[in-house]
Amino acid sequence: MFRKMNLSKYAVSIFLTVFMAACAGGINLFSDADDVQLGMEVDQQIRQQSQEYPIYNRNPAVKEYINNRIFQPLLSSAAIEKRSIYPYELELIDRDDVLNAFALPGGKIYLYTGLIKYLDSEAALAGILGHEIAHAERRHATKRMTAYYGVSMLLGIVLGQNPGQIVEIAANLFVGIGFLANSRSHEDESDRYSVDYMQSTIFYPGGVKFFFEKLRDDGKIDSGGGGIATFLSTHPDPIARIASTNQRLTEKGYPVYSWFQDEIGFYKAEYRANIIDQLR
Repeated sequence: MFRKMNLSKYAVSIFLTVFMAACAGGINLFSDADDVQLGMEVDQQIRQQSQEYPIYNRNPAVKEYINNRIFQPLLSSAAIEKRSIYPYELELIDRDDVLNAFALPGGKIYLYTGLIKYLDSEAALAGILGHEIAHAERRHATKRMTAYYGVSMLLGIVLGQNPGQIVEIAANLFVGIGFLANSRSHEDESDRYSVDYMQSTIFYPGGVKFFFEKLRDDGKIDSGGGGIATFLSTHPDPIARIASTNQRLTEKGYPVYSWFQDEIGFYKAEYRANIIDQLR
């Protein structure tokens, strides 16, 4: 009886400690394998909803170019820790009315054609891809889900009765895909890692801010119109993020350029010829 009571108190103590840490975003109850499985489950559901998420397949050369020229070089950065764990994969969604991109747990990255067409340089696209890779690398989605599902999942773990909820959680995540909305700290962390990843590529490391600068100069941030509402709902604080990126560039000794310039590492002509002109 004495040993049973101590075990119960010990289990409760573990639960309370882990629960508080989970809610604070300090731990992740999901394993890397869970991230991969969760991403695969959601990806399957995305592909079944072809009306809302039509996969771009009109010109395979566009995806191939982005993958070989930008995506794979980013994944070759020494700062990428999970390239041998996550099956990183790029996919394009054929919707010109959406200016957005998102990453699933486990490394599946999606770009909308609307966003691709809005950008005007390879550096800008590389910055966004680096940002989304960082969300996967830093496991932001499953950290948020640990806090969100913390009570039921933690009870299952403490009592040894975890029923395996990945499929159910994937379904809930897909239905409310806005749950992929990131916190300010997660967005800031992903911007920081995007700069780090790009340092090992041919691209100007500050490309992650170019999209926000263009939105600002086009007057789209205040209005939230023109296809930007979805992006702003999942990627907050664009103005503050411009300033943060500029500060990081200065600290690293890089010049601070803006999106409308055409400097070394921007590759605007290449973007137009090999991506924009090929989207059809």
